Amino acid sequence: MAVIWGGPVMAQGEKVSSAPELARAADQLKPGQWVWASRIAPAGPILIYVDLSRQRATVYRNGVRIGISTISSGKEGHETPTGVFTILQKDAKHRSSTYNNAAMPYQQRLTWDGVALHAGGLPGYPESHGCVHLPYGFSQELFAITKLGVTVVVQGDAINHERTSDSSLLAPLDLAGKPLRQQMLESADFVWQPQLAPSGPLTIIVSKLDQRVVVLRNGIEIGRSVAQINDDDPGSHVVTLTTVGGKPRWIYVGLPGHDEDAGRALDEATVNRLKLPRAFYEAVKAQLRTGSTILITQSSVGDDGRGHRLTILDSVNPTP
Repeated sequence: MAVIWGGPVMAQGEKVSSAPELARAADQLKPGQWVWASRIAPAGPILIYVDLSRQRATVYRNGVRIGISTISSGKEGHETPTGVFTILQKDAKHRSSTYNNAAMPYQQRLTWDGVALHAGGLPGYPESHGCVHLPYGFSQELFAITKLGVTVVVQGDAINHERTSDSSLLAPLDLAGKPLRQQMLESADFVWQPQLAPSGPLTIIVSKLDQRVVVLRNGIEIGRSVAQINDDDPGSHVVTLTTVGGKPRWIYVGLPGHDEDAGRALDEATVNRLKLPRAFYEAVKAQLRTGSTILITQSSVGDDGRGHRLTILDSVNPTP
């Protein structure tokens, strides 16, 4: 559904809230378009990654991509600085003290000399005086989930168009802005390192594309396993662990496009499509708490670096 925002700073935009597959097609987004699917990772630390080369901003929560948007960064002579920043100030009704009192809705300041994220013009190329312009609706959504101190990484080159990011669902950087290295499975069926993040929100990603399961806690990858996922459903689904009648139950969250899922219990037939190494399954099960989330998706989480599937030995089907 197209939503046209009036006024000079709001530009024309389209809210394409949907499953993460749409975010993989980020290069096809037109100026003003954006994707927002925050329910796939409802809690955890936030990282904002601004790619000047592709003129895209990507939002990760708990290490998982939850939104992506077209942007317009600084034009030649007013280039947006690159580096690792933190949000210093938030003002939903900010006006510029430098440029004729111009409106800068949902401003999130990155530097004290005037660089910020905010709603602004989106012509399809860099046109700002250094700020990162976002679609009006996207800037609203982002403003609602951030706090002061959130990390914002700005990389790339808007003029020379360096390629700086890939299509993985997972964040390419840690909260300090340093590149993350995915855990390589190599000769093992799984890797399990819960000590890397002893506490925090738990997100489990089941990638049908890669036949992999990745576990993130507090935005850090603590486990990765091969899997057998016998499911040809092209859509994405999210289930969250709740308590019903004193017993733990996995309940679907209704993502946009799958609103009929909301409130439905995960059934045994669906669970039986997934097979995991027994030791990995037991280790993950011991860490589950109310609020833990599973994202089932066709998006990539990265392979083991060898380009082949590993055989799962001594495996189990999870129980709902």
